[in-house]
Amino acid sequence: MKNSIAIVALGSNLGDSRKIILDALARLQQFSDEPILKSSLWQTSPVNCPPDSPKFVNAVVGLIPKENETPESLLKKLRGLEKEFGRAPKTVLNEPRPLDLDLIAFGNETRNSSELILPHPRARERRFVLQPLNEIAPDFILTGQEKTVSQLLAGLHNHEIVTRL
Repeated sequence: MKNSIAIVALGSNLGDSRKIILDALARLQQFSDEPILKSSLWQTSPVNCPPDSPKFVNAVVGLIPKENETPESLLKKLRGLEKEFGRAPKTVLNEPRPLDLDLIAFGNETRNSSELILPHPRARERRFVLQPLNEIAPDFILTGQEKTVSQLLAGLHNHEIVTRL
């Protein structure tokens, strides 16, 4: 695994989520200098979402950012892609959405601003991130962690239901 790999988590629980995630995976290739690493698609239970939220389709990609890409410039591209897929500004926290793209890691970069926290502060606690990430990068260590993705996943004790599609 190159140090410069960026990890992006994808989720959708509004519209044809499976198609949206597959289309978004194809579009994310444009942001990478090499073929992207893609997880399987996973159906997951909503976490910290409004009552009766639909299940999510989730996936994770690893990409090699273009030369001169920064975490902030990649985040801007991810936000643009969310809008292209019909995401509206939030009115309710964690409401259903056609596409959610989270920048989980950008090499060993760290950020702590109102716009971006790297590595993603809750990634290590979320089965819907760790399970697909374990498929493509089981030995990846999030900056600031000592355990690999597979070790974090093995130690996770939450009640998320994550099923490979």
